[in-house]
Amino acid sequence: MDFLYDYGLFLAKTATVVIALLAVIGTAAATTMRGRGRSRDRLELNRLNERYRDRVERIEGVFTPRRPVWHRKKRATATRQANSKDTSDRPRLFILDFQGDLRASATESLREEISAILTAARPQDRVLLRLESAGGLVHNYGLAASQLIRLRKRGIHLTISIDRVAASGGYLMASVADCLVAAPFAIVGSIGVIAQVPNFHRVLKKHEVDFELHTAGEFKRTLTLFGENTDAARAKFREELAEIHQSFKEHIARYRPNVEINRIATGEYWLGERACELGLVDELGTSDDFILSRLETMELISLRFRRRERMTRRLALGFESLLKRLMGH
Repeated sequence: MDFLYDYGLFLAKTATVVIALLAVIGTAAATTMRGRGRSRDRLELNRLNERYRDRVERIEGVFTPRRPVWHRKKRATATRQANSKDTSDRPRLFILDFQGDLRASATESLREEISAILTAARPQDRVLLRLESAGGLVHNYGLAASQLIRLRKRGIHLTISIDRVAASGGYLMASVADCLVAAPFAIVGSIGVIAQVPNFHRVLKKHEVDFELHTAGEFKRTLTLFGENTDAARAKFREELAEIHQSFKEHIARYRPNVEINRIATGEYWLGERACELGLVDELGTSDDFILSRLETMELISLRFRRRERMTRRLALGFESLLKRLMGH
């Protein structure tokens, strides 16, 4: 009887998982069908001035005498009308966000956002990028920096704010800003290059496993995972790292000519206050203070490019969430 009970419980759990999985697939399929014919991606723009003013009104409302509903509505309408007057000629501050990972995946969205700005920006408009990245692949972050350079080439003033970290590839991006702002305890710098490669040659040799690698060109491959690495290959690998580091240093010197490049390009990082003393950043402060200081003089526009997840990705995420729920996590 215990066996039958356990077996029946197992079947019930299995059926629950299967039914739930079918429900997830059905929901995703229905969503996909509804979304056919519509763009998979979208550009979101939000005006932030009214949002900030609404917060102020809510706070002030707590400390002012309670008035009739009709009076409050009339006052709110009058305030909105007053705020909307003569704002069309105001300079606009486009606010972007970049959350960096190893591959700088957000570069695709950044590319679309900058292209949108370049088609609509006026000479007096400005851009604020809130950047957070601990670095990653050099060519990926090089492309991200190139996207930001597009703004500079068009004469659009770019401010980059570092609230927490912009290191290595993150600082490669940040350095192109016309004005670079960092919070006092933000991590800044790490101007260096690192690479590490495990090698399993001795393990394979111990178990009498041969590994062959055929190339055309002396340095088509330097260090390998499974072959025997030579001193010449190691020397070439270090030479390649040094060349990348030199390009990194030249990039920093080009956009921040006042820094002592050999002093700061050691791979070290500094907190914001010390980074400001060394010339790595221009000002100390947070992105929040920067935005609030422009509230009355500029139109604040948050701009986001969002790419819709593919159906397979949504199914995978849905199934993962379902399993976690069933397992009690």
